[in-house]
Amino acid sequence: MAVEERNSGSNCDVLIRKVDSHVATLRAGLHGADLELAERLAGCLRELVLVTAQASAADRAQVRVAVHYFVLRRESRGRLLSVRSLAAAQRLVNKAAGRLGRPDLMVESRPVRDADAPSPSRT
Repeated sequence: MAVEERNSGSNCDVLIRKVDSHVATLRAGLHGADLELAERLAGCLRELVLVTAQASAADRAQVRVAVHYFVLRRESRGRLLSVRSLAAAQRLVNKAAGRLGRPDLMVESRPVRDADAPSPSRT
């Protein structure tokens, strides 16, 4: 049992390092809304990795797939490589969060700021 716990902690660390490394790389090339979306996706993925550390193998696998999809995102370099946009990664991450019962971790297309939120009407 102790070996399994140690491995799950180690796997969590590996996945989080992959996410952090990828975001560090993206910071050099992305700006504005794309970088903001990448940062929010990374935060969601980190949280999903942590909350599923002791979950079933199937739940951990969903998170692992989402992490790998985000990390292995490719930019188009001609006709041979497909483009995996941040929007596609967002859909996959949101699908995983929803399946895992964590809609609070879903990443919206655009963050809602206090100034943007409608003010509650007083009656």
